[in-house]
Amino acid sequence: MSKIISVHSYRGGTGKSNTTANLASIIARGGNRVAIVDTDIQSPGIHVLFGFSESNMERSLNDYLWGRCPIAETAYNVSELIPNLANNGNLFLIPSSIKAGEIARVLREGYDVGLLTDGFQELIDVLNLDYLFIDTHPGLNEETLLSITISDILLLILRPDQQDFQGTAVTVDVARKLEVPKILMTINKAPESLDFEDLKQQVESIYNIPVAGVLPHSDQMMLLASKGVFALQFPNDPLTKVVEGIAKQIVG
Repeated sequence: MSKIISVHSYRGGTGKSNTTANLASIIARGGNRVAIVDTDIQSPGIHVLFGFSESNMERSLNDYLWGRCPIAETAYNVSELIPNLANNGNLFLIPSSIKAGEIARVLREGYDVGLLTDGFQELIDVLNLDYLFIDTHPGLNEETLLSITISDILLLILRPDQQDFQGTAVTVDVARKLEVPKILMTINKAPESLDFEDLKQQVESIYNIPVAGVLPHSDQMMLLASKGVFALQFPNDPLTKVVEGIAKQIVG
């Protein structure tokens, strides 16, 4: 049975897309068939980590939502980016359009959110996926609620910041009411001066949800500046090791 994992944060700037790309790449490297759907249609960005620009993105999720093509035709196989890919492992990316006109149309007209449910299932069937990652739009809207509702796992990303803590509490409450089977939390951009184990215990106590990992602030990540997937370029970095631990909890 395939798993649907929604990666969500209440606010932008938490490193949600980077975390999604790293987790999906690591899980694909283990021999799984994995896809990432960028449903942050109003402000897409995960495509940059895989080297896409407006000039080399022929199809996008928007084309499917506007009825121009089946969703499987918007999937790009980016497996060649992953070194030491195990047998049968594959990674697919379904990006959202970065054309100003397409984004403006979404803001102006909206779209049939119900199409996403059909599209996710079609991707699972056509691509024979083991894992489908949904990179969600920050905050809570109709699309986000749909993604949370159909998820097997909801991974919440937050920073050690009071605004993130308060906003995440709202998301947790909603996820519990929607009866998501498994909720995990990841603390990102934690200053190294903090006691990570103490921080982990504090967050678990506040939300009564397991913290899958605490990702330290990384100057190396900042210097990479989204010019690639961090875990693939720096496989021995301590941050990558934490991400690998989170991946094991998703797969396990």
